[in-house]
Amino acid sequence: MRTPLYEEHTGLNARMVDFAGWEMPLLYTGIILEHQYTRSQVSLFDVCHMGEFELRGAGAEADLERLLTQSIAAIPAGAGSYGYLLDDDGGVIDDLICFRLAADRFWLVVNAGTAAGDAAWIRAHLAGNTQFTDLSSETAKLDIQGPRAYAALEEIFPGLVPAMKYFRFQEVVWQDTPCLLSRTGYTGEWGYELYLPAAQARRFWRLLLGGGTIKPAGLGARDTLRVEMGYALYGHELSRRQTPAGAAQGRFIDLDKNFIGRDAVRRELAGGRRRILAGLLLPGRMAARPGDLVFDGSAEAGAVTSGLFAPSLNRAVALAYVEHVCAAPGRQLEISTRGRRLPAAVAPLPFYTGGTARGKTPPA
Repeated sequence: MRTPLYEEHTGLNARMVDFAGWEMPLLYTGIILEHQYTRSQVSLFDVCHMGEFELRGAGAEADLERLLTQSIAAIPAGAGSYGYLLDDDGGVIDDLICFRLAADRFWLVVNAGTAAGDAAWIRAHLAGNTQFTDLSSETAKLDIQGPRAYAALEEIFPGLVPAMKYFRFQEVVWQDTPCLLSRTGYTGEWGYELYLPAAQARRFWRLLLGGGTIKPAGLGARDTLRVEMGYALYGHELSRRQTPAGAAQGRFIDLDKNFIGRDAVRRELAGGRRRILAGLLLPGRMAARPGDLVFDGSAEAGAVTSGLFAPSLNRAVALAYVEHVCAAPGRQLEISTRGRRLPAAVAPLPFYTGGTARGKTPPA
């Protein structure tokens, strides 16, 4: 599958790769360059492959309380919340954001590779008075990320960029086009996610890049940016084979309500021995690979889920599920990769602590 921006990417000589069944840009000028530009300036990411669902009606809130792990009642209109969609055994069907547009109207933003399964599961668990609409094919999504994001958008849409707190959104009209703009992202930097009609995607892509301040970035930089922040990626840190207890350690999960999969999550959180998601710092540039085993001395202690060179730290890092007793910051472990053992020190997450995402005002 291709997003509405496929020709834009090939016109910029992007290196295209398969991602969850979509032809997506891996890079334009280079992963490290695009990563560094996002950390210091502002980049534009095509994420039109992701899915958007709308749920509305008198029963929508109650249905979402039962389907999702986070508290839906606690989300005010104009805000979003991150959480999980679980199966009956607590396995992660998807991780997603839920936006409340009104008392009885919600949006879910879901991952591309799981969207079809998400839709089927949600439809099967809705009450009769909840209306479900899959908006994915008619909705484009562009991410404008970096400390210069607000300033760059103000240059293009003067006086039209609303002041918003982190994980808030507003419906705006730009270039005579109704859009939803949220102050969210997957990079750890100040930024926005712009939802707009798919038919307008190419026009807005060119408009955003036209001033020269915003530059395109691909999936490669998106991955290095999210790993530096310790953000989970479905299919790596999250899957149906596990509950979110090890990745979230109680965050984004309201155990006081009755959601599908709650008992399994509660049991795992209460268990004495479990594997939790930890950050590992490696001494050089050689990165571990997903599936590489982690050792505590001679004993197997876990496995790597994501590993790469972190440009902001100038060294390799990894995310791994390790035994709870091995997850204390500073603990010295080893990763077995490509026939050798690499030393790895447990580090608190995020690896990169200079992100601007949660700032109260746009970076100067």
